[in-house]
Amino acid sequence: MTDDSAPVRFDTKIAVLLRDDLRTWQRLNVTAFLVSGLGTRVPEVIGEPYADADGTEYLPMFRQPVLVFAGSKELMTAAHTRAVGRGVTTAVFTSDLFATGHDEANRAAVRAVERAAMDLVGLAVHGPRNAVDKILKGASMHS
Repeated sequence: MTDDSAPVRFDTKIAVLLRDDLRTWQRLNVTAFLVSGLGTRVPEVIGEPYADADGTEYLPMFRQPVLVFAGSKELMTAAHTRAVGRGVTTAVFTSDLFATGHDEANRAAVRAVERAAMDLVGLAVHGPRNAVDKILKGASMHS
């Protein structure tokens, strides 16, 4: 017999790092955009579809928690450098994306800036738990 309420310890971690000077609506928007791509690159992070007791079906979601952190602009840059250096699955959101209105414009805005010059406001990573912990060193849990 298994205990379905027992906590599961995952080998991987999904984490979002937000710059600490964002407004609330920006934090929510950036988080939603950043995590939206993870399931396309790492399909095993997506669980099974949901259904309620009436049989109404709902979309599947991540099978593990998404941890949200905050940090300074400098910490964001350092975390990005570490994520790229470790080769983990990474999504970025730059300040330029607040002025665009669609996916093609978003990709063009990121493509127009060299990696070292990006004004990052958000970063999502998925990888081995210890690697993600090292990438986010110095960040605090978002409050």
